[in-house]
Amino acid sequence: MQFKNLRGIREDKDIKQKDIAKYLNVSQNTYSQYETGVISLTAEVLIKLADYYNVSIDFLLDRTNDPNTK
Repeated sequence: MQFKNLRGIREDKDIKQKDIAKYLNVSQNTYSQYETGVISLTAEVLIKLADYYNVSIDFLLDRTNDPNTK
């Protein structure tokens, strides 16, 4: 399952995959596979990404289009 909001927010902020990967301490390839759903996102990664972007986990998982839903 691809995560469109995860990719979209990264692109909207002009952040490269390699930069987010470095923040998460994973390879760029691993991060790419998170976005495309090849590798499942762990709770730890979801929390870090939600905190980094200041959005809800539901938004990152495409469960809502409202980034502020808590």
